[in-house]
Formats: sequence, C-alpha cells, structure tokens
Amino acid sequence: MLAKVNSAAIVGLDAVPVEVEVDVASQGLPSFTIVGLPDKAVEESRERVRSAIKNSGADFPAKRITVNLAPADLPKEGPSYDLPIALGILLASEQLKADIEDAIFMGELSLDGRLRQTNGVLPQAILAKDKKLKRIFLPLVNAKEGAILTNIQIIPVLTLLSLFYHLNGQKQITPQRHINIKSYFKDDLFDLDMSDIKGQEQAKRALEIAAAGSHNILFKGPPGAGKTLLARTLPSILPRLTFEEALEVTKIYSISGLLDKESLVVKRPFRSPHHTTSHIGLIGGGTMPKPGEISLAHRGVLFLDEFAEFPRYVLEALRQPLEDGNVTISRSSGRINFPAKFMLVAAQNPCPCGYLGDNTRQCRCGPSQIIRYQKKISGPMLDRIDIHLDVPAVKIEKLTVDDSKTKRETSRDIRKRVQIARDLQTKRFRDKKITSNSEMGNKDIKEFCVLTKDCLELLRLAVTKMKLSARSYQRTIKLARTIADLEQSKNIKPTHVAEALQFRPKQEIS
Repeated sequence: MLAKVNSAAIVGLDAVPVEVEVDVASQGLPSFTIVGLPDKAVEESRERVRSAIKNSGADFPAKRITVNLAPADLPKEGPSYDLPIALGILLASEQLKADIEDAIFMGELSLDGRLRQTNGVLPQAILAKDKKLKRIFLPLVNAKEGAILTNIQIIPVLTLLSLFYHLNGQKQITPQRHINIKSYFKDDLFDLDMSDIKGQEQAKRALEIAAAGSHNILFKGPPGAGKTLLARTLPSILPRLTFEEALEVTKIYSISGLLDKESLVVKRPFRSPHHTTSHIGLIGGGTMPKPGEISLAHRGVLFLDEFAEFPRYVLEALRQPLEDGNVTISRSSGRINFPAKFMLVAAQNPCPCGYLGDNTRQCRCGPSQIIRYQKKISGPMLDRIDIHLDVPAVKIEKLTVDDSKTKRETSRDIRKRVQIARDLQTKRFRDKKITSNSEMGNKDIKEFCVLTKDCLELLRLAVTKMKLSARSYQRTIKLARTIADLEQSKNIKPTHVAEALQFRPKQEIS
C-alpha cells in the first residue's frame, strides 16, 4: 500500500514542500530503501525509524519498504524526515488510518520514539501557513517556535506513540497556544551601559549616530583605550527590532540551530567572530550552504576586533555584502541568497605595537612595519566604512573621577533619541524596501537628502581638500541625514555636513 505525508526541506532561508511517499510492497524480500537525494543523516533515519516504531509498540513490517522524498532532484539533509517516514510506514502498513492531507510533519526521532529538537521549524511553519494547511505536527520542544504564527494549529508531539493515539482518535494532543508577540518586545537589560564608560565622549557620539542610521564604524587607538568596551556597549543603545525584522532574524537562527529557549529573537544580534575565522565561517557556505557570521548579524552588529589581523582575502569578501545587504553563495547544486544587512563595527591598533601617536608611550615600530600593517586593510574596504574615529587613551583625571559627583548619560537616554531617529526613517521609507539611512541608494539620496547651496559648497570643498571618492561623498550625505534625524531636523544643514565630514579618515586629508 502507498502512503503520502507532507513535509518540507530548507533551501537557503526558505522551506520548500517535500512529499514523503512510502510504499510497503506485498511481494519481494524485506528491505528498507530511501531515495530522493538523501544525505547521510537521512539515510541513517532507517535505523532510527525502525527502532522508534518497534519501541513504540507497533510492528515494523518485514516487507519491501521504499521511501521516496519528492521532488527527487532536490537534495535532502537533516533528521527532520524521521517523523514523516515513520508515519508513512504506519499508514502504508495499515496499522493506522488517518486523514493527514491538511497537515505537515517534521521531527527527529530517538530510538525510544521520543521527538528531539529539530532545526528550521519556523521556515517550515511559514510554508505550511502559506500553503493553507491547517495543522503542523512538530516536536514539543519546538512548539513555541511555531506558536508565533497565527491562523494555523500547532500540535506539539512528545512521542511517536502519542501521535499514533492522536491520529487514531484515542487521546487528543492539546494544541499549543499562540504566543502574544507584544509580550516579547519589552525593555531589555544589558550587562554594559554607556554611563559606565568614562571619557570618550566623541566615541559615544559616534556610536549614537551609527546606531541611529545603521552606519559602519571603525575605531582606531592604542591598547586599553576602550575600543572593545565601546563596541560591546553598542547593543544597549540600538533601536528595537520590528516584528518583520525579528521574523527574518529568527528564521536565520532557526535553520542554524542557534535559537535559545525563546521562540522569537527580539534583541538585535551582536556577533563577534575571532580573527582566525575562515572565509566560509564569516561569509557562509559549505557543501549544503549555511549562513555565516554576516548573516547571523543580519539587522544587528558584526564586531571585528583586531580588524587588521583578519586575513585580507576574508575581509575583501565583505565588500559585496556591505554594499548590497545580501550574499550570494554559488555551488554546483545551485545558488543561494542569504540576507546580510548588518552594522560593521571594527577596532584596530594604529600599528603593530599599538602606540603610534600615543602621548604616554613611544611607538617601537619601524616605518616599514607601520606601512605594512596599515596596508592590511584595503582602500575600497575603508571606503565602505562611514565613521572613522581615533580613540585616544583615557586621561587619568577621567578614570579617577568620583562617580557619585558625575552624572553621565545612560544607555536608556541615548536609546530614546536613537529610536526617535529610526522611527523617522521607518516613516520616510515606508514605501521603499529599505529601513535605515545607510541603505539608501542614489535615487533615494536625491529624493530624501536635498542639500542647500551652503551644504553643496561645503561638500565641494571637502571633495577637493580631502580627496573624497564618489562612494565617500554619498556616504557623507547619508551620515549627515542621520545627524539631522537625531536633531529631528527636516532639512540637512551645513553643521550636519560638517560633523559628518569629521568622521572621514585623516589619511584622506592632503
């Protein structure tokens, strides 16, 4: 007898339908074959399914069993097909009779029939909703992940036996209650706060501007100046994720198996890979392409500490994602796009010893060492960074000041201003496919960044004196637009352009 069970495969960030066809032949020697381009994990499901069915009290048919995962030309990977394969065998062997055309099944089976946590549940649940299916059967531990969707029934399954009883009508499984999304979006507590940082007022201002417009930023300074601390404090002033953004980020973390107990990612991601990270680890890839660090930082922050220590070919791979907001990974099996709209925050020393230009310690590096070190970061890469800032060592007077007598702005105060600026941008770009000033293209700049004669004259002078490239010119205008938004100014003023120009790298000045 033939049975068909609905399931899904993950391709990139999205799920595509997979029909699990199970045929239990009445003739032929006993065998168990899976076809349809299964990977090793899918092939090994034969033993998991066999043991799970037996240990659940059902009979595993000693017949010729053929499982086809259609479409046959789509590679299948992962253990999420265990449950639909086991269910198909029970239906095809007539041990179970049920109408499951309106449902989708997913889950990895343990040998005793329990369902384990499975990656990629959210994209599959979204697919089921889009296909107008009424029910989703998934592991109990993944139930909350699917419960953020409405208008579809989420059935949390603990064991294969409980699913058998449910479909047989003997003992119904209580559907998972849908989660109120608003309860997730609340003020979060952070380990680091801007009020804890002594001195570095200009760096704090730069972070505020970067957070308001999602601009890239590079800190350069001696060891111990606070570059890493500033970067790690950035999440405390970032604006809230919108629901659409949260759903995008959650899908990425779902297929990567990085979701915590929470079913929805509501904090902007902060990724900080080590400088020994490989090209594939940063950009993504593999035989079956998976998201890299730049996609895991989507809608959040990618912090590259010791920027100059990263291999040059790894950094150069960032150039296209920084410009386009996505990365395309091509393999012989096909091409996959991953989103990569992130804020790049980088930190580096000015020279190998770290003390070039420092007033307290003398640099021990030779001129050739300094030139070689600074050339590790290419000009086109630096050109894609909006804010370049030298972070000097903190003066002893500011380190030893009495905190009880000094009132510094908290992250909450700064975050309020950042949120107002980001709300202005959301309103401005409501008919566009962009969400922040840094994503504006040439047409958007012409439409939303109208400059006065004074602003244009200032920019003309800057192009001549600072040797700005066309890209630097455009990025300066976008940065000025963000500074104006922080002041809630409708128009860009010369003061905004002047402040934006201060954040260009010093080596551009002739």
